[in-house]
Amino acid sequence: MLDLRGKVAVITGSTSGIGLGIARALAGAGADLMLNGFGEAAAIEALRAQLGAEFRVRTRYDGADLAKPAEVRHLVERAIAELGRLDVLVNNAGIQHVAPIEQFPDERWDAVIAINLSANFHAIKAALPQMKQRGWGRIINIASAHGLVASTNKVAYVTAKHGVVGLTKVVALETAGTGITCNAICPGWVLTPLVQKQIDDLAAREKIAQAEARRRLLAEKQPSGEFVTTEQIGALALYLCSDAAAQIRGAALSIDGGWTAQ
Repeated sequence: MLDLRGKVAVITGSTSGIGLGIARALAGAGADLMLNGFGEAAAIEALRAQLGAEFRVRTRYDGADLAKPAEVRHLVERAIAELGRLDVLVNNAGIQHVAPIEQFPDERWDAVIAINLSANFHAIKAALPQMKQRGWGRIINIASAHGLVASTNKVAYVTAKHGVVGLTKVVALETAGTGITCNAICPGWVLTPLVQKQIDDLAAREKIAQAEARRRLLAEKQPSGEFVTTEQIGALALYLCSDAAAQIRGAALSIDGGWTAQ
């Protein structure tokens, strides 16, 4: 089992879904956590306390709005100030908007690009000096199958996630001679709140049952017919933190039930 005791991880969008799955995996290996995400304050505090108690690690929470560069920088600075260091940065937070390009609202384009792509840049820029000082670090960007292939009606999301893959490669090259690695994980369909909303919308639009909407969503893209789980993504993120992954640099690792193999 990988031992991350004494190391600190910042995980954006970690109050639910993929980010929470990764937070649990890293805490299970002993990493202290700086959580981030939106939600009801009491529920987030209960989650923070529960993770700390379950895994016997230090946990903090910062509600930084990742659309604002200054708040992204402050998130990283606060983790270093309160937890003493930063070893693992997981850029996971993301939003979605679905519409044909000619009907795509300008403000939704700006928001998706800001949170899904630009926030990663600002977080990495803030975190790298600390990692270089210690000679070790792991940067994990959660891209998507949509960082490798496209779908209709998702112009901002696909553009942002392709950008995340490019950002990952550049950072990997710039840190290639160091103990810092940068990689992207590219999930297919994962049953997160973001995907559940698409299932709900499909069920309402087509007047079909939830189970049938799930089946159709998977059948369109994911040959396995099964959702990727947050636990599986957490395990992959944990592996990327290991010494065994020290020469995995600039990779876009698919975990998508065969989506991008087609």
